[in-house]
Amino acid sequence: MHQDAIVEEIHKIREEYSRSFNHNLKALFADLQKQQAESSRKVVNLSGKRSLTTRWSGRLRDLSEDAEDANRSTT
Repeated sequence: MHQDAIVEEIHKIREEYSRSFNHNLKALFADLQKQQAESSRKVVNLSGKRSLTTRWSGRLRDLSEDAEDANRSTT
């Protein structure tokens, strides 16, 4: 399998960052929140956005429905 140098570097940085907090998820999350608060970047909350599927159709569709529709049109 091909080893991507960029992906390997990202994994290494992520592991070092996690190790610096002794792999404590709460401490890591608190640090990320602190960095976010200190950043001058605008934070966008997308949790209230509807998905594209619901915007287009008004409801969530199961992918199997689309496959059934395609099969009907070809027969």
